[in-house]
Amino acid sequence: MAPFEGRTKEQYFGYSHHTVIEPPKGWFSLNLKEVWAYRELLGLLARRDVSVRYKQSFVGIGWAVIQPIMTMLIFTIIFGRFAKLPSEGIPYPVFTYCALLPWNYFARSLGDSSDSLVASSSLITKVYFPRLILPFSKVVAGLIDFAIAFIILILMMLWYRIVPTAGLLLLPLFMLIAMISALGVGLWLTALNVKYRDVKFIVPFLTQFWLYASPVAYSITIVPQKWQWFYSLNPMVGVVEGFRWALLGKAPPNVEMMLISFACVLVLLVSGLFYFKKMEQTFADIV
Repeated sequence: MAPFEGRTKEQYFGYSHHTVIEPPKGWFSLNLKEVWAYRELLGLLARRDVSVRYKQSFVGIGWAVIQPIMTMLIFTIIFGRFAKLPSEGIPYPVFTYCALLPWNYFARSLGDSSDSLVASSSLITKVYFPRLILPFSKVVAGLIDFAIAFIILILMMLWYRIVPTAGLLLLPLFMLIAMISALGVGLWLTALNVKYRDVKFIVPFLTQFWLYASPVAYSITIVPQKWQWFYSLNPMVGVVEGFRWALLGKAPPNVEMMLISFACVLVLLVSGLFYFKKMEQTFADIV
């Protein structure tokens, strides 16, 4: 009797259909709709990142506040008291802390997203899902720390009797730009990190250099006028200036500088997406 007599091959082996998963091809196969379809996985990974970060930690979520406060104190003593850098009429502690909020979010999200693929190598090689979710989940998870640290800023503003301007309504926009900046750079770095593992050693140096290249500890007014257009190529310039304008009532930021910063953000995001998707087909093989 033939093995398939009276039965189809699918009935004999116990399956009715199968799905073939092929890697994306070309530079324009972003397929962002697939990321939306896996949004529940995105939320799950973001929650996991937050819980794992502070698991078995004595201070716990308090580290989200300790880091910016300690950095603010150091900057206040060194740059505010000793160097006497200008703070545009705003008390230096709140002037610096306001800038540290988006910067710390950016730096943490960048560091976590740049290592997201390598850190999840066992998951990538066993289960299919849009790989873009991994760096994106790191960016989303960082919002928890930001929200907690933001409470301290509110208390500082109450202490110094600082009333935010109507620009407060645009604060979510500046936060979105910070997210896009971290994601755009993170996509480049995490894709490169799969192939070149020494990228993880470059990221800490990059973020440290980027901190002092951004107007966090100092006012943008100390940058010579002729160099400000070049300085604005840093995408975090627009974010930091936007936060200070919206929350502290400083002088409105230069529109031209803001547009340059935001244009750089879009370039980083679009180029990062295309490079990430181009390299995605090799992730499972070399991770």
